[in-house]
Amino acid sequence: MKKINVPSKLSFIISSVTSVIFVSYFAYKGFKVYFVQKAMDDTFIGGSSSDITITLWFAISGVMALSMFLFFQFTKIKDLNSERTIQKGIFFGWTAITIAMLIFIPSYIYFILLTIIASVVSLLSSITLKHKIAEDLK
Repeated sequence: MKKINVPSKLSFIISSVTSVIFVSYFAYKGFKVYFVQKAMDDTFIGGSSSDITITLWFAISGVMALSMFLFFQFTKIKDLNSERTIQKGIFFGWTAITIAMLIFIPSYIYFILLTIIASVVSLLSSITLKHKIAEDLK
């Protein structure tokens, strides 16, 4: 049986691209809700609506942007043990996001598939790093 070798840089890049997609979608939703709120405020006399929805969309977008920058920084790590630890954390993070999306918003099937792909790639990268570490010890 042939082993699948997935370099950790590929996993970091796929996670970064996934984060970019999430950032752009959540920022789009935030702007959309913001402009709808502004339009509603203009049509109703003295109408006041909550800003919590707008804040949440932009907060999620900001958190995903931060994770995107972290993934880019992780590509510079040279220590295999550190990379493997980070890959495990990324795997658990994407898996948790996938499960949460399956429970709360199952209609977003493309985002769920995207997070599953990022999760599987980081798992395969972690396994590849495990084999590299074992070879280096021999």
